Amino acid sequence: MFEISYTEWIGYLASVVLIISFMMRNMKALRIINSTGAILFVIYGVMLEISWPIIITNIFILALNIYYLTIRRIPN
Repeated sequence: MFEISYTEWIGYLASVVLIISFMMRNMKALRIINSTGAILFVIYGVMLEISWPIIITNIFILALNIYYLTIRRIPN
């Protein structure tokens, strides 16, 4: 009756994690949670038989988050 594929579950989970990340007041927490969402979206893009727009965008977002979390550290 109501079946959702694993691919759709990953997409929904990525969306929820992304939304939660934007509710964070702490910038470090926002970037960590947002990175998790970006990783999930990359997995989702691969599961969609390689959806390059989703994959490229989220790899770029992940790279920016890693940059700000490591090289250009964010104060708590």
